[in-house]
Amino acid sequence: MDFKIENEDLYELLGIEIESSTNDIKKAYRKKALNCHPDKNPDNPNAAAEFHRLTKILEVLTDETARKAYDRVLKGKKEAALRHKQLDSKRQKLKEDLEARERVVSKGVQKSDADKLKEEIERLRKEGSKLVQDEMESVMSEIRSQANKVQEDTWDSAKNRIKIKWKANKNDPNNGGYNQELLQRFLSKYGDIVVMVMSPKKTGSALVEFATKRAAEMAVQIEKGLADNPLELTWVNGPPASVNRQSTTIKDSDFESIVLTKMRQAEERKRLIEQMIAEDN
Repeated sequence: MDFKIENEDLYELLGIEIESSTNDIKKAYRKKALNCHPDKNPDNPNAAAEFHRLTKILEVLTDETARKAYDRVLKGKKEAALRHKQLDSKRQKLKEDLEARERVVSKGVQKSDADKLKEEIERLRKEGSKLVQDEMESVMSEIRSQANKVQEDTWDSAKNRIKIKWKANKNDPNNGGYNQELLQRFLSKYGDIVVMVMSPKKTGSALVEFATKRAAEMAVQIEKGLADNPLELTWVNGPPASVNRQSTTIKDSDFESIVLTKMRQAEERKRLIEQMIAEDN
């Protein structure tokens, strides 16, 4: 994408006024960057270029020196365009010839506003901008948050059940030191538990479902329980699939999945009990 700062109205591209504050500029950038980011537009071959263009705009308009240089160029272009519009075609041609000769004469004597702007753009390219970097990270954080929201909304705890095992003798009245309350205390710190059932007959065994994927994954990876009788947490049906980071758009099928999940929650709880009893038998 051919994009030259000096040829564009950066304020118009961001949808703001030339008098806008730095905060206004950052807000406008975030809004547009979230919409055009490549991760949210996997089918748009120009998304990366559009996002890069927005970043360059932010870079210039949030640097005081570069912005002043750009504003002088923009003001000069608008004034020249207005004068040009007021002249008839013959006078326009004379004016253009005169300006061309003036540029030749002044070249090497005094830098034009456009030359100064180019120098500022090059300086920014070399130095980088902490503010721009922070804003880009903020946009990426928001996109990841949206992706996680989609993932959690489509999470089906019944399909991602976790089996808990620990050492316990068959006739141990203390069940290896674990009971429902203790397991609940160990596991609830990772997030909300949808349901947890200890085997009524089989010692050293339980099943649990978490309300979110993150909570379930953390529990499997981290929780060890009692030091002298550690817990072993494993996925009943294997680890859950990772979310597709290339697209964070919620599809109609995702909403259907959410509705169906809620409709069958009560039935799933019954099946959980039946499964444990069947395993015991």
